[in-house]
Amino acid sequence: MIDVDALRGALAAARAAIDDACAVSGRPAGSAELVLAGKYVPAEEAAALVEAGAGVIGENRLQDLVAKQDVVGDAATFDFIGHLQGRKVKDVLPRVRLIHSVDRTSLIDEIGRRAESPARVLLQVNLAGEESKGGFAPDEMGDAMERASVAGIVVGGLMALPPFATDPEQSRPWFERLRGLRDALAAEWAPEHDLRDLSMGTSQDFVVAVEAGATMVRVGRGIVDSTRMEQP
Repeated sequence: MIDVDALRGALAAARAAIDDACAVSGRPAGSAELVLAGKYVPAEEAAALVEAGAGVIGENRLQDLVAKQDVVGDAATFDFIGHLQGRKVKDVLPRVRLIHSVDRTSLIDEIGRRAESPARVLLQVNLAGEESKGGFAPDEMGDAMERASVAGIVVGGLMALPPFATDPEQSRPWFERLRGLRDALAAEWAPEHDLRDLSMGTSQDFVVAVEAGATMVRVGRGIVDSTRMEQP
């Protein structure tokens, strides 16, 4: 069971760390947003996330998204941050602010077909070419941007998961590479695509990610697990 006061304090501490990292990167406080990954929180505890001030909740699966929205309604904003099957696009789109994980051209096409108004999404980049992860290779991004234009989608930025590392500093070069790729694409594609967001960094490396330019970090287990009360 989540201790709401402890979670509120943990969120405040994480946001303070994010603002400090923004200062390191020469950006004002509030330039990077915490998206609380809801993967490790059952629907029956969703109200505790809202009460603690989670704000934006990121979900990996449609069924979890629906279940939590049934509990909290419009009291929280939801993003989709996991692998999205094409057949579920029509159900996800009206429920979320943003899809972080558009990782293939068929998904771009399906979002374009299903969106009632031009959808703004993030394209997922597989920076290291890992077979276990989805996403476009860096050299495929030009074609992906073109496909998004044809589909009537606005690319609002990029998302990536760097290779696993125990030391957050090992992730910094990957984060910087994503920022450089975003900057190059923005120079070519603005103003058609705004490309203002970088969704990168999770519980173990979000501070480094913000220092490298993240505008959104996806933090979950590292916050939630530390705020659970033992059952009597």
